[in-house]
Amino acid sequence: MLLDPAVTAPHERLAKWLEADMAQVNALIRERMASESAPRIPEVTAHLIEAGGKRLRPLLTLASARLCGYEGTAHHALAAAVEFIHTATLLHDDVVDESRQRRGRPTANLLWDNKSSVLVGDYLFARSFQLMVEAGSLRVLGILSNASATITEGEVLQLTAAQNLATTEATYMKVVRGKTAALFSAATEVGGVIADVPERQIRALHAYGDALGICFQIVDDYLDYAGLVDAMGKNTGDDFRERKLTLPLIRAIAIADAKEQAFWERVIGKGQQGPGDLERAVEILERHNTLESTRATALDWSARARAALAELPEHPVRDMLADLSDYVVARVS
Repeated sequence: MLLDPAVTAPHERLAKWLEADMAQVNALIRERMASESAPRIPEVTAHLIEAGGKRLRPLLTLASARLCGYEGTAHHALAAAVEFIHTATLLHDDVVDESRQRRGRPTANLLWDNKSSVLVGDYLFARSFQLMVEAGSLRVLGILSNASATITEGEVLQLTAAQNLATTEATYMKVVRGKTAALFSAATEVGGVIADVPERQIRALHAYGDALGICFQIVDDYLDYAGLVDAMGKNTGDDFRERKLTLPLIRAIAIADAKEQAFWERVIGKGQQGPGDLERAVEILERHNTLESTRATALDWSARARAALAELPEHPVRDMLADLSDYVVARVS
């Protein structure tokens, strides 16, 4: 397939290569998010799904299936299921975090209400399980259902760890693996499973998705302090205002002196934040080089994702997935 040379971003090249598959997935998404009984369901769902997201997770399912030589159609249902799981978690997350902006637009809970967001999220989870069953593989059902449970565990762990200055990097990694990497790794793994490739290739796909998801989340956490609003699609400093213990903060708190410890206890532990506190927080992170060390950690996980692909057959899609691992960290390079 010839690709437009103007299309340079790896996810765009991947979307172009998988254009016919993605058209089937989008049609399936539109069909399954409909509800004759409750018109608010497609209204709320469409607000988020049609907000211009990259559809990265379903693309990973389609890509892994095609990379492994799959010629059937079950990957369409699985990709749609992955997107529904992701959208459901976003709806729930925005309620929990009391967010007001997502992908540069007002959140669904702001435009409608918390009840609608929670219930529509539940509806999408149910739809995702219907789609999983249609794929006809108990192993696939197990992978995606386990990922759904792990995502919730990660969110609850993050909730309980929030504002706790004793949160460790190990706990942070459990949160990241739960809330983000679990769906990335499941999305790539199921493509190999339905293609019935050797176990070492299925493990490689899982490892790629896991590393890519961890890298993706660490980059987001880095950019919340170092990024620009236009690049993020959300307000820089949201994690600070929500008192989330992300990697740059955890590392700074671990080496804080008494004065800095008192600052962190006030703004994160007690939530007493005022003008200039975000700027002071960034100054402390920069002084202790925890933003730079977080960037280095993201680059390491990007390299792990690329290395995992060595077990998979040579293919243009493999090259795009390798480039994608580099692209994720390009924002911090």
